[in-house]
Amino acid sequence: MPESSRAPRFYGWVVVGAVFGVLFVAFGAAYSFAAFFNALRDDFGATRGDISLVFALAGFLYFGLGSVTGLLADRLGPRQVIAAGVLCIAAGMAAAALAREVWQVYLTYSLGVGVGVGLAYVPAVGVVQRWFIRRRGMASGFAVAGIGAGTLVMPLVAAIAIESLGWRPAFVLLAAVALAIGIPSVLAIVPTPADRGLFPDGDRVPPPVVGPAGGPTVAQVLRTRAFWLMFGAGLSTSLGIFIPFAHLTPYARDHGYSDAFGALLVGFIGIGSIAGRLVLGGSADRLGRRRSLAGTFTAMGVCLAWWLVATQAWALVIFALAFGASYGGFVALMPALAADYFAGRRFSTVLGLIYTSAAVGALVGPTLAGALYDARESYALPITLGIVLNGVAVACMALLRDPAPAGRPAPSAAPAAH
Repeated sequence: MPESSRAPRFYGWVVVGAVFGVLFVAFGAAYSFAAFFNALRDDFGATRGDISLVFALAGFLYFGLGSVTGLLADRLGPRQVIAAGVLCIAAGMAAAALAREVWQVYLTYSLGVGVGVGLAYVPAVGVVQRWFIRRRGMASGFAVAGIGAGTLVMPLVAAIAIESLGWRPAFVLLAAVALAIGIPSVLAIVPTPADRGLFPDGDRVPPPVVGPAGGPTVAQVLRTRAFWLMFGAGLSTSLGIFIPFAHLTPYARDHGYSDAFGALLVGFIGIGSIAGRLVLGGSADRLGRRRSLAGTFTAMGVCLAWWLVATQAWALVIFALAFGASYGGFVALMPALAADYFAGRRFSTVLGLIYTSAAVGALVGPTLAGALYDARESYALPITLGIVLNGVAVACMALLRDPAPAGRPAPSAAPAAH
């Protein structure tokens, strides 16, 4: 292999940048909903539960579809599936601008963005795992930092556009941004190093084979403790993760702050998550991804406890930054840890199955928080539940055994040995 294929010109880093762009668009569209929350509620005369369902349905779709889109990416190629996702995101936001009733927002924004992110997310993240082994945590962290950047930029753009143009033109503007960034990013994605005559990490020789050739089958994966413990951790933490993304803006209004400040808080989550993805993604390669992931669950529980008492502006900013950092570490480390156990030709399918746990959390968490607020006029109970469930996620990581080190055979031929 020629020297030019090695870092820093290794094409894997171009793929990382392209996935960054795709995730910027996908989750920027999803989390920009925070800026629209109060405008939609006021315009349609809806309850918080009604408007929360817009975000919850989208979240349920984009995580719930992961198992299907991962399978499609494995069979058809990730680039085509990701491109379809970007187009769905743009179409959903543009169509939402025409809505006259809340249910029409469900059919446009929720469906378009939900299906679009579902098509883009798992295939894009799965591509990065194939390009790296030793530096998988770092590469995954850089790639999913696109989520944090999108969470920072898109809600702020949306808030400014809503204030100056109204919420309908703001949806159209975000649709145009999605196309302008998303399409060039998709074109730069190459599914595997072999497609360019390269090896993972830019090495001169292929990596050692660990476990069955081609990786475990989906049926084998579903019989492992490792899969179900990761699934349980993802489900537990996700029930609390998505509450701030939907409810931080109305929470800020409840305490006398403007909608623009609420959108800024969501942007601060994005800033924190960028730091978490970059710092924790790389450090976890040295400290151990399983232990580092347990640390992010612990940190998210602590942050939610802080939110229970945070009412002043400075306290809310601290919450947003710290929560974003811990959440960002979770998003960076979960796919990297899953690849440590289940890397192979079917990895996108496996990753999608793990992310169905987050689909349940995305649907139930924000919707339940909205319903409980409507009934009790307080977010204390759903936030407390989020704290407890992050403790459950930590317990799942404590029960999970470390994967076999790279280059050594697994303790037994069956993946269930993990």
